[in-house]
Amino acid sequence: MNPIAKFTHNLPCQRVPAMVDGWLGKAKGTDILKKALIILLALIFGILIGLFVGPKSDLLVEAADVIGNMWLNALRMTVIPLVFTLLIVGIGKAASMARAGRMTARAILFMIFILWCSSAMAALVTPALLELFPLNGDAAAALRSALGSAPPPGDVPPFSEFLRALIPTNAIAAAAEDAVLPLMIFALAFAFAITRLPDTQRMMLDQFFNALADALLILIQWVLALAPLGVFALALGVGANAGLAAFGALLHYVLIVSSVGAVVWIFSYVLTYFGGKRGPVAFFKASARAQAVAISTQSSLASLPAMVSGVKAMGVGDRSADVVLPISVALFRATGPCMNLAVAIYVAHLMGIELSLGVLAIGVVVAAITTMGAVSLPGSISFITSIAPICIAMGIPIEPLVLLLAIETFPDIMRTVANVSADMSVTATIARSEGDLT
Repeated sequence: MNPIAKFTHNLPCQRVPAMVDGWLGKAKGTDILKKALIILLALIFGILIGLFVGPKSDLLVEAADVIGNMWLNALRMTVIPLVFTLLIVGIGKAASMARAGRMTARAILFMIFILWCSSAMAALVTPALLELFPLNGDAAAALRSALGSAPPPGDVPPFSEFLRALIPTNAIAAAAEDAVLPLMIFALAFAFAITRLPDTQRMMLDQFFNALADALLILIQWVLALAPLGVFALALGVGANAGLAAFGALLHYVLIVSSVGAVVWIFSYVLTYFGGKRGPVAFFKASARAQAVAISTQSSLASLPAMVSGVKAMGVGDRSADVVLPISVALFRATGPCMNLAVAIYVAHLMGIELSLGVLAIGVVVAAITTMGAVSLPGSISFITSIAPICIAMGIPIEPLVLLLAIETFPDIMRTVANVSADMSVTATIARSEGDLT
């Protein structure tokens, strides 16, 4: 098995049975866009029907609210177990890859460093963008009324209390109480403990958690199959209460979150210039084909062959192209922390919740850690399971995420393009540091 196949074969999205391939990243780009379009149409029709019919029929609005919240609860029930499981799988995969050699270990550490920088950047850039370009007050008030009021996060405890709370006394209780950050601390410790077991025991637990992740992904596929119904039902209530103001807010959201992702895309050119010693024009030419595939499929995994050709055109040797790049696709989603945290911060802005520095710091940590457990799936699928833990940890309601899911296709294009550029940039940088760049 060649190096690319070796590192991508065990991705969770590659092991899910064929009956869910259409949802889990192996479908053609047109199929993915078709499903996204159906969900988007469900959002539009829901808002319009709510706008014209909702005020005349309280029973219709109440029925839609029940159906929408049942679907939302079905999504909620997968979040904590899936995040816990994928985090263990991700750490195990990273540790396994790091054993392959010094270059691999250095590449993984460099990727983790960038992920944390990405998360911190969002905590600075997103509030600044919202300060410069705030959501229209009337639109925000209408949407808050439609989605329901949300209590602001509680006071941030003293730093000493915060540190004590990081270590859960009961991991099961932490999961039941949606204590995301303490649960992640336990998951990280448990995952690293598994890596120290003898090979037989470690492989047995790896297989167990990989199988559990696959089962949970199938479960969420079943829930997402009903996404048009759930989005339509919730959008109907929003249309009845917020009217056309909802459309303006959604457009504002797309522009703000995509702008945060664009920072990563620009950074990839800067990193390539200083780390890979390749100019912007040369990098654009080398990455153009991969970015075209990324736009059409919204999948970094589908862009991998084009990325390999692109980095080799920049002078990256076979060793780095065939090892570092697949690892980057499997573990490294540069826009994951920043755009996921940007969504959470936007929801807080939408709901009128003031976020303290302490709450933003919690969001930075959770966004960076959850990315290590993210699988290479189209963003519209992993949207809820990636962002809900951040919202829960920051005390932000997750109900607005359902509406944002319907338009995730648009910011997801920026996500994938920036991720592809960052993957190629990191590969060129590591190749030069290893003397594998001509």
